[in-house]
Amino acid sequence: MPKALVVSDEVDERLWTDAVRSHSVDLVIGAGDLPYDYLAFLASALDVPCVFVPGNHDPDLSGYTRYGGLSMKDGFPTVWPGPAGGINADGRLVDVAGLRFAGLGGSIRYNDGPNQWTQRQQARRARGLVRRARFRRWRDGRGVDVLLTHSPPLDLGDRADPPHRGFACLHRTIEVLRPKWLLHGHIHPHGELVPDRVVGSTRIRNVVGHRIMEF
Repeated sequence: MPKALVVSDEVDERLWTDAVRSHSVDLVIGAGDLPYDYLAFLASALDVPCVFVPGNHDPDLSGYTRYGGLSMKDGFPTVWPGPAGGINADGRLVDVAGLRFAGLGGSIRYNDGPNQWTQRQQARRARGLVRRARFRRWRDGRGVDVLLTHSPPLDLGDRADPPHRGFACLHRTIEVLRPKWLLHGHIHPHGELVPDRVVGSTRIRNVVGHRIMEF
């Protein structure tokens, strides 16, 4: 049963020290809007893989390809701005520590910043992710364990103000993929207790801050 340190949006300074080594986990999961140096430190200190999706305040990671230790963009070697050793699951299916992740990063578009999408754009990205997940399931019989997003589904833990509205397409994505978990950030509880939400067989959890989770 894999155990993970799940983080999003708010840096916990207590974890950005050697004290983090007291946690025995199999991987680090990031749901966006955290310094990439923070994610890289957590993964390095714990000596575990890190899978993440970018948030709306994170640098744009589109267009980069990685082969071994070399990063490329537009056909030229370059420095990848993401966390060292991190696995970007945005728009992809990735298998890490025995879990299959499907990732959709970013938030609703509210200005010209990176990693922001209109409802229509994110719906198109979600359809591509579903196609890839179906093909992988046909090939190896495995479904998705964790749908990792930055923003929540529309009307399921989001807010009424425009920058914090959720994505409508995630309802259909949950329905088709039937992941055991949807983990998201973006919505800061500000001390409020945020209960999990359940849709079908999927449990939706706001992971702003940090949590230790067993899957």
